[in-house]
Amino acid sequence: MLMTPAIVALHGIALSVTGTVLLASGFAGRILRYWDINSGSELQLRLERRTYLISTLLGFALGAELLSLLLFVQTTESLSSQFVGAMCATGVLNINAFGFPTLLLKMTVFFLAAIWLLLNRVDNQGRDYPLVRVKYGLLLVIAPLTVLELITQTGYFLGLEPEVITSCCGSLFSSERRSVAAELAGLPPKPTLIGFYSAAGLILAAGLGFLRRLGWGPLFTAGSLLVFGIAIIAIIGFLSLYVYENPNHHCPFCLLKAGYDFVGYALYLPLFAATAFGTSAGIIAPFRQIASLQAVISGEVHRLTVLALAGFGLFYGVATWLILRSHLILWG
Repeated sequence: MLMTPAIVALHGIALSVTGTVLLASGFAGRILRYWDINSGSELQLRLERRTYLISTLLGFALGAELLSLLLFVQTTESLSSQFVGAMCATGVLNINAFGFPTLLLKMTVFFLAAIWLLLNRVDNQGRDYPLVRVKYGLLLVIAPLTVLELITQTGYFLGLEPEVITSCCGSLFSSERRSVAAELAGLPPKPTLIGFYSAAGLILAAGLGFLRRLGWGPLFTAGSLLVFGIAIIAIIGFLSLYVYENPNHHCPFCLLKAGYDFVGYALYLPLFAATAFGTSAGIIAPFRQIASLQAVISGEVHRLTVLALAGFGLFYGVATWLILRSHLILWG
């Protein structure tokens, strides 16, 4: 097993987040069962006092969880030089069976944590805490995922043995393999590019419509998730080729290397942020019918939607710049 400061930090974050979420989950059960804002009982007063503390602790814990995704990716990338056969984070994640599941779990918890934090922000602005049951119900969904994330991350780092020979990204994304990664790498570039920019038009139209009619919330949430998926496919399918100027190199992780000016961070950071903002805006919008949130929801949804559109715009701007500056020609 390797031990570095980053790995220790990731373990610390995972343990802290899981412990805090499990502690809060016990409280969430009581909230869902006994919360009654119109009651003046001693139990209700205790619940109201404790929700301040629990929400604050969860804010710090889930905020740290957001950062742990970035730290995890950066850590796996930095470890690539210590394993034979690994050119980037792909090889390090492929060392054992826990690598990619840990990454996928972290991505899932990232988006759910972002939604919880924004729901909590809106709820705290309502005089009667109208979303308290919603946010603690969501917490009960997040809790088992954080436990599973802790288990897979621990298994992954315990299984990192320097003498293990791993496969490089060229092998994983090879058309000769039968895998999801190979299928994405084998997508025809031109139709993928057309779909990529069509998704940009879709999310722009959905966002502008959402700013006028909050009833478009579910459409904007679905559109944000769809654009995220299409963007990841496009990065593997053709965008990475323009960065590497190599028609056979489809790795989405080599983009994070210094040799390619860390352009991956300029792509992934706005993409993840925009998806989180867009998804949350669409989820929050339906609660505008609640009397104590009518004034709050409108402003909050507008702010999140603008941030989401700005993030997607930045992502597409960087992607277009990478294509235009490249010397690679995929088709005449």
